[in-house]
Amino acid sequence: MSRIGRMPITVPAGVTVNVAEGNVVTVKGPKGELTQSLRPEMIIKQEGTTITVERPSDDKLHRSVHGLTRTLLHNMVVGVTEGFKKELDVNGVGYRVAKEGTNLGFSHQVIVPEIPGITVEVPGPNKIIIHGCDKQAVGQFAAEVREKRPPEPYKGKGIKYTDEVIRRKVGKTGAKK
Repeated sequence: MSRIGRMPITVPAGVTVNVAEGNVVTVKGPKGELTQSLRPEMIIKQEGTTITVERPSDDKLHRSVHGLTRTLLHNMVVGVTEGFKKELDVNGVGYRVAKEGTNLGFSHQVIVPEIPGITVEVPGPNKIIIHGCDKQAVGQFAAEVREKRPPEPYKGKGIKYTDEVIRRKVGKTGAKK
């Protein structure tokens, strides 16, 4: 039995979960509304404020999708109550960021348009904070912003996640004998 898949999901007050035909799940909460179509063969049971996910058999496919289905449901519930966020740092001489309307712009005319459901904060010229209720959309947008100027291994210039560790290389001057 899947350790993650058998854990129940508690639905907090103010959140409504609706499971329609074909396991189309809609979760509404204070931060927004998320809808996702999950695997139709999974059994989703809602009893009061708890949701459990069960699998119909011990097939390899059902075992592999059991924990995934539970995790996707849990992320939807957490997203509409607390939300998700990613923090990015901009390092390097001449690298700074500013928000103009709904666009995120860098000093060298790199413009990234904001997508719906995602909010971007720029508290300083070297910091980007991305918020949203959909974990996948937040992570994807953060990856697209980081892709514009990925960190390089010699001086660490570029855009990196706040908790990311850059493996640094020693340049030509550091290799003296």
